[in-house]
Amino acid sequence: MTNQQSALMNKLARQKRLDSAFVWTTKLSALLVLLTLGGIMVSLVIGALPSIREFGFSFYTSSNWDPVAGEFGALAPIYGTLVTSIIAVVIAVPVSFGIAVFLTELCPNFLKKPLGIAIELLAGIPSIIYGMWGLFVFAPWFGETVQPWLIDNLASLPIIGQMFVGAPIGIGLFTAGLVLAIMIIPFIAATMRDVFMVVPDMLKESAYGMGATTWEVVTKVVLPYTKVGVVGGLILGLGRALGETMAVTFLIGNTFNINASLFTSGVSITSALANEFAEASSEMHLSSLLHLGLILFVISFIVLSASKLMLMKIDKQAGR
Repeated sequence: MTNQQSALMNKLARQKRLDSAFVWTTKLSALLVLLTLGGIMVSLVIGALPSIREFGFSFYTSSNWDPVAGEFGALAPIYGTLVTSIIAVVIAVPVSFGIAVFLTELCPNFLKKPLGIAIELLAGIPSIIYGMWGLFVFAPWFGETVQPWLIDNLASLPIIGQMFVGAPIGIGLFTAGLVLAIMIIPFIAATMRDVFMVVPDMLKESAYGMGATTWEVVTKVVLPYTKVGVVGGLILGLGRALGETMAVTFLIGNTFNINASLFTSGVSITSALANEFAEASSEMHLSSLLHLGLILFVISFIVLSASKLMLMKIDKQAGR
């Protein structure tokens, strides 16, 4: 064996060792993520055990929360979390879709970069800033101008009118949902914009050449090509809405009640944890708060699992 052949063999052996190290590093990284999630889950379950044993299933069906009397129920925080997150997603997704389509298909070239940077900067603003702005600027304006108009024009409608009754105090479930929508719009819009940009120009140009309109190109070419990324952006925004703490704490009102009106104050799981975790006065109070954290963990897991199943179903039907 010549020196050149020996050097080549040594190089190949070194490359093989590096490749093996890389494979094991990626496997350990993936395993670390699973171990971290499992550790969080186990810690929450252990902390919530006293509450689970004491209240059982009634913890999920009761809205009574009285630390002095030792009575706790999670229904009001669950309701507030789901309502504010749904409001945020319903408002944010169409707006984000419009922003992404404008930036990729309609925006002049000289505006694309400044607008894209502006969206990314909005995503970097701390949540407490959104909360302070919402409490001191948006909520007073909303309570003085928008809420009275909504009450006067929508409260008398059948069925949905019950969602728009009450005093125009500015803060409440609807205000918290609106500010959450403003917070998650940059995340969803930036994700949609990035995935729309990876669509090959040839596909879009072919559609335009056949006489398709911009709307037809977006709905029949761009969206089918990028559906996984679009759903990923939506789930990213929903996860941010479910887990948001400070902005919701500032604006939701923090009262443990359930009401059909979106203008009444309420509470979410995160706002309850932020307000009471440091001041938990008993073991049962602390355990009930950890129980709320466990519920939020399970809700997030269910949402992510449902989105994965939906993507699998979409991919299965794509070839038909």
